[in-house]
Amino acid sequence: MFAFIVRRVLVTIPLLIAMSFFTFMLMQLAPGDVLAKYRANPQIDEKTIVEMEQKFHFDKPAIVQYGYWVGSLVRGDMGYSFTMKESVSSVISSRLVNTLILSLFAIFITWTLAIPLGIYAAVHQYKFLDKLFSFIAYIGISFPNFFLALLLLYGASIWFEGIIPIGGMKSMNYDSLSLFGKVLDVGKHLIIPGIVLGTSAIAGLQRIMRGNMLEELRQKYIVTARAKGLPENRVIYKHALRNAINPLITIFGYEFSALLSGAALIEIITGWPGLGNIMLDAVRSQDIFLVMGNMLIAGVMLVLGNIIADILLAAADPRIKLG
Repeated sequence: MFAFIVRRVLVTIPLLIAMSFFTFMLMQLAPGDVLAKYRANPQIDEKTIVEMEQKFHFDKPAIVQYGYWVGSLVRGDMGYSFTMKESVSSVISSRLVNTLILSLFAIFITWTLAIPLGIYAAVHQYKFLDKLFSFIAYIGISFPNFFLALLLLYGASIWFEGIIPIGGMKSMNYDSLSLFGKVLDVGKHLIIPGIVLGTSAIAGLQRIMRGNMLEELRQKYIVTARAKGLPENRVIYKHALRNAINPLITIFGYEFSALLSGAALIEIITGWPGLGNIMLDAVRSQDIFLVMGNMLIAGVMLVLGNIIADILLAAADPRIKLG
């Protein structure tokens, strides 16, 4: 397994290089530059700006600037954020944990609800609850996440005022709380953004799980298992589920990184202090090194998600070997 992971990482290095190169060049094509606000400040003289251009190699061609950035990255330096006025590594490390908390919470909600709902709907096909779950799933898929976030924030401010927080990650008295109180406080702040992120994902996965289970339940080996007198629960959960869940495990790899990027808009709306807010500011101010840092993290999460999905798939299906 270790050799498999090493090979996958080595294969994805060219992909990350290509992603970073095109992102860097697209940022260069945008009008203006990151030093525009310094030029507009009358308190900063031209000599200082020239020194900054030379220090960060902005006076050189774009391809040369990219080469310097890659060289710094190899040495462990992701650059300097002109928006946050500190190193990119410090900015990302201070916000990445918050985004991961939100994304992992949404993934937990999604998978603990979508899989059982999909199985139940398939086993009770065309029954009332199956139709109800299908109706709710269609609404969840078609409902815009940002609009749902606004509705939940509005509803919480009216009907759950003081119970469900409507913004941020921590309460004002967070530092004075006990360890359990701090966890509970963050958990309350997770409710709205977690529900918003999980809604469309639950709807989609539930429909996929239902379709996969229905397909497996019609297979001949399921008919044979039932004819042998095996208990229905064993037929469903030991035989049909193991084959039906394989496509969802593959989807998990993409969903892992998609939730990280999809959380950006929800973070902005709900005031969650993650990477979403600073990414928006970085793009608007053309803070190129911070944009590159965020892009690199998103690429690494995509790679990591697919590696985890491959390992889980091999664990769930004995026919798959990680050679």
